[in-house]
Amino acid sequence: KSNCLSVEPLETEYGRKRKINQSACNKDFSCVKGFCPSFVTVEGGQLKKGKSGAKAAENFPPLPNPEIPGLQTPFGILVTGIGGTGVITIGQILAMAAHLEGKGVSVLDMSGLAQKYGAVMSHVKIAARPEDLHAARLGMGDAGLVIGCDLVVSASLDALSRMGGERNTLAGTRAVINATTSPTAAFVKNPDWQLPGSDLTHDIHEACGGKNADFFPATELATALMGDAIATNMFMLGYAWQKGWVPLSVTALERSIELNGVAVEFNRQSFVWGRRAAVDLERVRRIALPAEVIPLEQHLSRNLEELVERRVQFLSAYQDAAYAKKYRNLVRHVTTIEKDKIGSSKLAEVVARYYAKLLAYKDEYEVARLYTDGAFRNKIASMFEGDYKLVYHLAPPLLARADARTGEPGKMQFGGWMLGVFKILARLKGLRGTAFDIFGRSEERRMERALIVEYEQTVTTLLDGLTQDKHALALEIASLPETIRGYGHLKAKSAAAARAKGEQLLTHYRSPPIRAAA
Repeated sequence: KSNCLSVEPLETEYGRKRKINQSACNKDFSCVKGFCPSFVTVEGGQLKKGKSGAKAAENFPPLPNPEIPGLQTPFGILVTGIGGTGVITIGQILAMAAHLEGKGVSVLDMSGLAQKYGAVMSHVKIAARPEDLHAARLGMGDAGLVIGCDLVVSASLDALSRMGGERNTLAGTRAVINATTSPTAAFVKNPDWQLPGSDLTHDIHEACGGKNADFFPATELATALMGDAIATNMFMLGYAWQKGWVPLSVTALERSIELNGVAVEFNRQSFVWGRRAAVDLERVRRIALPAEVIPLEQHLSRNLEELVERRVQFLSAYQDAAYAKKYRNLVRHVTTIEKDKIGSSKLAEVVARYYAKLLAYKDEYEVARLYTDGAFRNKIASMFEGDYKLVYHLAPPLLARADARTGEPGKMQFGGWMLGVFKILARLKGLRGTAFDIFGRSEERRMERALIVEYEQTVTTLLDGLTQDKHALALEIASLPETIRGYGHLKAKSAAAARAKGEQLLTHYRSPPIRAAA
């Protein structure tokens, strides 16, 4: 609905989800018009700033000043990133600092259509004297330093061509690259978007020569420390300066930040945290992302046993122990048969993932449980502060009226009192699937329960005909629930497509293998 790149992919233990990049969100709320029957808006208050980082800064040792590179020849700096994140500002900070020192400087901003999240590059040239500069654009291999605020843009052909030259004052090109990836525009139309196929990190290493490139999750660190992703680029400038890769004094750079006149203290602190990261990255990482608050989704299951155990615990909370036992029994059965026939556990892992997904369909009871189990409120409290309130946007099946134009159930807004209703509803999860389940009579809920039975029957069929030759096809069939996404009419559409493809693949699976003549 919104085509907004602030709606980002989030890889979790239970598959790809969605998150809102609060720092990049333009607050036009067009995404609210999309069909999702349950979400929350936070009204009032503000994003939390990095208070833990401010306290830790007091105990950080004084930072040494690095040796500043000379300017026997003009020095080229390429700043790469995406629109709306302050890439051009970094070029302007460098230019003003050079001007304050009486050096020659030129800046050429390549912003294209200046589209938010579009590729942006800033070509900066610094020389001992203004007359030593003859062209604003960096030529092939002219970059002595690359400040790569976005991995994808930094690995583009245009950026790579500026790296690796011998005409700068350093041996090859130094690069400091933000390893936190941002989705490209392709993610808007393709929910299965992945980074481009080539190894972007390898391409940059190869272009710079040797080990001249430093990669670290700058956005994650800067956001955790400063409370806003906009701090990333200044953080990276501080990192590059502390490494001794910027031919300007810290005094000039700090004065330039001050003269810029925008969020002066915020940018100054971001610059200093970048310097600290260059001296002791692991210490900064521990301060920014303490082990006890790292989200569970960052610790993905490392083996089949752990994967199954997590889902057993989840399904026990979702319904009860008997429901989880049903899940465990099927996975154990698949594990035994596959090991005997094939000597593998890949099919068992696939079934463990997608059988649990079908079992844990998100109905009204589950929505209520997730809102009231404490994790949701803790997450909100960790992100926002001040005087704020939560507004719940719901489409209750017994109350919501269909939109006259789209035919979709209209969402209704509810205040904080709804939390009390959720607590009652969460306790009624034992009614799920019984004759007393009034929500379970809807077409969507009947479809979700039918999908579970169909998947169990499909797994039985796969095990009966499992051979080494059909193993890959069995994995493909068992993975089809991955494509069943969304809610309401969207889920019905994706389920129909998955069923059709499943029938086609099962027909092929049941057919006898074709033996080729020797």
